[in-house]
Amino acid sequence: MSKQNFLAKCLLIAAPAIVSGAVMGQSEPNHITGEGLPNPAPNVTTNWGNLPDGRNWGSTAGVDIDPTDGHVWAYERCGASSFGGGVPVNCDTNPVDPIFKFDRRTGEVLANFGGGLMMTPHGIHADHEGNVWVTDFANNADGTKGHQVHKFSPDGELLMSLGTPGQPGNDSAHFNQPNDVIVAPDGSIFVSDGHSGQGMTSNAAMDEGREEGLTARIMKFAPDGTFLKEWGQIGVRHGEFRTPHAMEFDSQGRLWVADRGNHRLEIFDQEGNYLDSRYMYGRISGLFITDDDMVYAIDSESGPTNHVGWRNGVRIGHVDEDRITAFIPPFERPDRVYQGTAGEGVAVDADGVIFAAEGPNSLSWAGGAFTRYSP
Repeated sequence: MSKQNFLAKCLLIAAPAIVSGAVMGQSEPNHITGEGLPNPAPNVTTNWGNLPDGRNWGSTAGVDIDPTDGHVWAYERCGASSFGGGVPVNCDTNPVDPIFKFDRRTGEVLANFGGGLMMTPHGIHADHEGNVWVTDFANNADGTKGHQVHKFSPDGELLMSLGTPGQPGNDSAHFNQPNDVIVAPDGSIFVSDGHSGQGMTSNAAMDEGREEGLTARIMKFAPDGTFLKEWGQIGVRHGEFRTPHAMEFDSQGRLWVADRGNHRLEIFDQEGNYLDSRYMYGRISGLFITDDDMVYAIDSESGPTNHVGWRNGVRIGHVDEDRITAFIPPFERPDRVYQGTAGEGVAVDADGVIFAAEGPNSLSWAGGAFTRYSP
């Protein structure tokens, strides 16, 4: 063999190893930590939105974009940093107006209403007519408020209430910790009900929860509020949930559910038939899908003891695949080692500006109930 042929043969043998080593040496994007993923909105405005004089920000989990004018609907829990039954400050003991409409650019308050009606607002949705829907998650001490879904006109007139005031239950006339509400293009109303499943980390705990009548279900109503059907229970199988915390529709009319305790997104048709799942988005609290079918999912709950290593923040990807293409990082928080803290609700306006609703885990670190992330 000539010297030239020998060298050429050696190069051919070595080439795959050289290529392999180059590939192995590359830093691949990491959907768990967010490393290597672009941040499409790096400019952070904390304490966004104008709060009326004399009031302090409470926590929230809800923010949405009005499809009629592009402005921001949201709520804060009447100054309460924590939430649920038994806390000293809530929207029953401090009956100020919890629901806000903000100018999406300036933060100016365009509307503010809802005082005296609710205990603990949890989910919020602006429908195609500009009406705003809010779920009330917990009941007051007197059992006269809570476990309901309310529909308001854009100027605050109460148009409809679903559920039995202050009385939790698991039949068609009651809710038990309703998380979120969304209205389909045909006017059908969907409510995700049941917040307690996320803490059930054994089969025995889930069995006990089901036996107690605790819920983890999607309920469907006609536009006039007539109950139509429901699906789901506490569990880990497809079509079951451990806290269905948020919902969205994509352009195909599929219903996406943030199944927080199971660390996934579940996708259904509007009759409740299971279609698909996504697992790359973390322990999801809030969900928003843009008109061009980009998914924005905010992880507020991954922590050192319940979802080790997963960094909080907003993960972004397309509806057609389970792949993260961008990431908005969290606020740093020393007791959530390497993981940080982020909000519970997320919404995206027509300019690509992202609004986060800060929950009890992130409120004090964010400095206010709402954070604005702009390109």
